[in-house]
Amino acid sequence: MSTIGTQTQEQALGALSDMTGGAKPVAVEEFRQRLARAQSWMKQNDCAALYLHAGTNLYYFTGLEWNPSERMVAGVVPASGEPYYVCPRFEIDTLKDYWQLPGDVVTWEEHEVPGQILHRSLVDRGIAGGGLRVDPTTPFFILDGMRRNLGDGYRIEIATPLVDMTRGRKTASELALIKRSHEITAEVIKAAASILKPGITTTEVGRFINQAHRKTAGVDSFFVIVLFGVATSFPHGVKDPQTLKEGDWVLIDTGCRLHGYHSDITRTFVFGKPTADQQKAWDVEKAAQVAGFAAAKNGLPCSVVDDAARKSLESNGYGPDYKLPGLPHRTGHGCGLDIHEAPYVVRGNSQLLETGMVFSCEPTLIVPGKFGVRLEDHFHMTDSGPEWFTMPSPSMHEMFVG
Repeated sequence: MSTIGTQTQEQALGALSDMTGGAKPVAVEEFRQRLARAQSWMKQNDCAALYLHAGTNLYYFTGLEWNPSERMVAGVVPASGEPYYVCPRFEIDTLKDYWQLPGDVVTWEEHEVPGQILHRSLVDRGIAGGGLRVDPTTPFFILDGMRRNLGDGYRIEIATPLVDMTRGRKTASELALIKRSHEITAEVIKAAASILKPGITTTEVGRFINQAHRKTAGVDSFFVIVLFGVATSFPHGVKDPQTLKEGDWVLIDTGCRLHGYHSDITRTFVFGKPTADQQKAWDVEKAAQVAGFAAAKNGLPCSVVDDAARKSLESNGYGPDYKLPGLPHRTGHGCGLDIHEAPYVVRGNSQLLETGMVFSCEPTLIVPGKFGVRLEDHFHMTDSGPEWFTMPSPSMHEMFVG
């Protein structure tokens, strides 16, 4: 049964409630397990130390949540021994307030060179050279400073293999948070669809979505994309707001974070009664999404999901490849502490699907100058195959099952 355009904004917000009850953040013991796994990998791969810059990789391994800036704030993990932190001296008390795994803190003053302080901290711990793996999100100016100040004894390499190996396979606690965050956003999108009426603007709907996430998750939306009409043919939107009218395509793409873990859902539908051509386009998009999901099998490369979704679209006359009308981008991405993270569902990705991996499935159908249709849900791989976090729309005007 369609709930599109059935409520006022006040009624829709009033019907929502906090959905975070029982959702537990990742336990401290799990951070310790992640570090142990990282150190085991480091010993097997001739890595003396791991540098984790402020951001999601630092959080993933240590539980310290810190936004990156122009100052070096980091965690350093020796292959053997206890991890430690590097930060400006004036930030030490704040760092200790946020950390979950206490440890030594090496500090630097504002006039000092952080790369030199980092070098000294490594030497003091018996790491005078060897393999140093660096967080792949480390800014270039930090990496450049490390290269200039550590000396020739270190072999600096990017830690992408380690990060992808660990973060790419979610634990039960991570999956539970991702599932709940998606359940929250599903309710928010349903509520947003219910307030639509002729004359409402994309700006008004976006503002409502933010209010709805605050009420259900206690946080602002991580992002909001609301598009009407021809604007839906721009995958990530246009700069100017649109005003809704009967027969317009509507695209809503949004998400939030719950204890650090993201949701990311998209729904596209027609406001009012769809024409036969609009219904056909929606059915083609849904078939492509289902085809991608069905192709996901443990032991097969990630690329099979993209191949299957693209083949489905091409069988209906779209494409081929990235040509328009058709699908101009990859079919999906990993999702967790970052809204887009490895592994990616894209042509040529030979990484094998494994239990614990999480993906979006969103093979957008774009017809330039007319419309775009994107249906996006996320799934995770289990021992018996893929499982949705939120079930795909059963019909154009039924946003979610249940």
